[in-house]
Amino acid sequence: MKIAVIGSGSWGCAISILLANKGNDVFLWSWQQEETDRLNKDRENKDVLPGKHFPDNITCSHDMGLCVEGAELIVTAAPSPATRVTAKQLRNHVVGGQILVNLSKGLEEATLMRLSEVYKEEIPQATVAIMSGPSHAEEVSMGLPTTNVVAADDIKTAEHIQEIFMNKTFRVYTGTDMVGAELGGALKNVIALCSGISDGMGYGDNTRAALMTRGLAEITRLGVKMGARPETFAGLTGVGDLIVTCTSQHSRNHRAGILLGQGYTLFETLDKIHMVVEGVNTAKAAYALSKKYKVSMPIIEEAYKVVFEGKNPKEAVDNLMTRNKSAE
Repeated sequence: MKIAVIGSGSWGCAISILLANKGNDVFLWSWQQEETDRLNKDRENKDVLPGKHFPDNITCSHDMGLCVEGAELIVTAAPSPATRVTAKQLRNHVVGGQILVNLSKGLEEATLMRLSEVYKEEIPQATVAIMSGPSHAEEVSMGLPTTNVVAADDIKTAEHIQEIFMNKTFRVYTGTDMVGAELGGALKNVIALCSGISDGMGYGDNTRAALMTRGLAEITRLGVKMGARPETFAGLTGVGDLIVTCTSQHSRNHRAGILLGQGYTLFETLDKIHMVVEGVNTAKAAYALSKKYKVSMPIIEEAYKVVFEGKNPKEAVDNLMTRNKSAE
């Protein structure tokens, strides 16, 4: 079948390779003609996935209409801050009945909307689903065993997407809790940022485990308040994604946190990472959501103050450790 992949970053390229290796005709859209020309010349994205060759059935194009027309599936992998712009570009090319599955993880800062909500609002004629879970693009492109979850309002849609993606190294589960799956995927990036800050400060495994566990409790509290199922956060899109993002060398959120913990400013950190760090954008939205829904999220609050108010990370840790006593 023809599949359009919108976004030629590491995840968009990795998933294009996976889908092409299953025999699909993949049209990979890049937002810049210059990058499209490089991808067609090199047949790989040397900046983000060096050495991962594009099969011949991947067509790289800057023409969104060409990519989307007649596609049985549209896969969106744009950075979360670019979701609204991407959706607006897409809407005139999408026809009723086309399925759109979003792979990006984050929240829209201005509206606090989940990314699927943005796509539904801008492209009402599309059937929108999401895919999330512990899945670094680098490892997917290498064919290392990976598991993910496709969530959609209609289970039949999720099952259809499951069939398209699954192979012997990429196992896909289905679900209908889009709220929980998206919040888990977005908010774990903030906790991964905190995990990196802890490592950058020289703290140990105990501290990281505490941040991950109590961070998951905060994510679950907010998620349930927003209509998610609590059990979702015990699965791949919750604790699974949290583990991989808080501990992996591939995690740009964790790497950014290490730099912040070592005393670099936010500007210096983002300049060194040289890629979108979703946890930074999500920290502001997560903090706003905690206030909107009146949910106690002390780790998220301290992360927000460290990143955006310049609070000393040592002071933030002291505040977390000396709060009023409570039960788990």
